[in-house]
Amino acid sequence: MAVLRVNPNRMELLKLKRRRDVAVRGHKLLKDKFDELLKEFLARIADSRRLRREVEARLARAYGLLAVARAEAGRTDITQALLAGEPAPLISTSERNVMSVKVPEIEAGEVPQPGGYSLGTMPAVLDEALEALAETLPLMIELAAREKAIELLAAEIERTRRRVNALEHVLIPSIVETIKSVQMKLDEAERGNLTRLMKVKEMLEQQRAEEQGSAG
Repeated sequence: MAVLRVNPNRMELLKLKRRRDVAVRGHKLLKDKFDELLKEFLARIADSRRLRREVEARLARAYGLLAVARAEAGRTDITQALLAGEPAPLISTSERNVMSVKVPEIEAGEVPQPGGYSLGTMPAVLDEALEALAETLPLMIELAAREKAIELLAAEIERTRRRVNALEHVLIPSIVETIKSVQMKLDEAERGNLTRLMKVKEMLEQQRAEEQGSAG
């Protein structure tokens, strides 16, 4: 594990210990966030899958009805009928904060009634198909919002996972190893100072003994 470049003194040692404590607290907070994000992600995945199955079943029925209508009236007339009418706003959007992730909130407005084509010349099954699609539209919009939220949560989970791993496997071990290295150097320096002091003391005592011998 790489050791950080610092001056081996007590001030740096104190800074390193504070930095280690901050990194450990940050790691715990990020790990808790990761766990909550993952829990939210898995719950949304399950709900989204159920909704997707329902939407796909409804769309399959609606497309089946449209196929029947196209077979009865012809592709060209059905296309012209579907292009009839005026477009209208269908959705309103907002955002909601989920674990620091801004996820979209999409609400479906009132779906306009199909019209603008001759009811006498178009088969009744076309009305059934359009009604089925109109009933499915709010669910499709809800599904789109849910799947976008899942995508954003997945990206945040990956970012958080990388930060947790960087703290756990790189930064914190490096700080710990640096603390050990600095502490070892300080201990060595202290032992060296103690040895020198003992030698100085021994020399002073020897000198004092010699002086006392000379005086006697």
